[in-house]
Amino acid sequence: MSDRYYTGGDVSAVGARTSERASFIARTYNHLLGAVLLFTLLEVYYFQSGLAETMARAMLGTSWLLVLGAFMVVSWIASRAAHTATPTGAQYAALGGFVLAESIIFVPMLYIANFQAPGTIQSAATVTLIGFVGLTAVAFTMRKDFTFMGAFLRWGGVVALLMIVGSLLFGFHLGTWFSVGMVAFAGAAILYDTSNVIHHFPTDRHVGAALELFASVAMMFWYVLRFFMASDD
Repeated sequence: MSDRYYTGGDVSAVGARTSERASFIARTYNHLLGAVLLFTLLEVYYFQSGLAETMARAMLGTSWLLVLGAFMVVSWIASRAAHTATPTGAQYAALGGFVLAESIIFVPMLYIANFQAPGTIQSAATVTLIGFVGLTAVAFTMRKDFTFMGAFLRWGGVVALLMIVGSLLFGFHLGTWFSVGMVAFAGAAILYDTSNVIHHFPTDRHVGAALELFASVAMMFWYVLRFFMASDD
């Protein structure tokens, strides 16, 4: 999720000719699909090769704050590169690096879900897909500019991060309602990012647009899965 308005580079999506705009949107969602497929293939590889257990035990045995901090740094660098790098190769490297980082950070929870709550991964993926398609349809049908939500999302993101860090430092449990709130937050982020794709992204920044959307979809999947795992206890 990004809060900047895109004025550099090529013309914005909304200012482009109809054919250019349609091509930009198609490229964005094709790259989003590619990112989701890459993420899925990486997870399948981790689990089928046996790496998932080693990775999960290593990450669960260390400070989760260090893992979270490393992930945030990688996310920031990847997002920055995808939006500012001129060479196409650098933009793809940023998207690929972000997907790789997400695939690693997901391993512990997927590992636990796979053994303690069979079926929840598939259920969470289905709900996430339905939610994403529905929210995308809302954004494209209404044609409303949802970028006014940027300030709320920034504020909400800081509050959520502080709660997560607090739970790790002081040991209190973030319950089911936190997951529900974060699913709603991820839904708002998807509306915001889709609106940016429609109204503000330059037509040469489909890689950055795909990265933003993938980040929001991954966040929704994370908290839908977390909710299902809590409900299964």
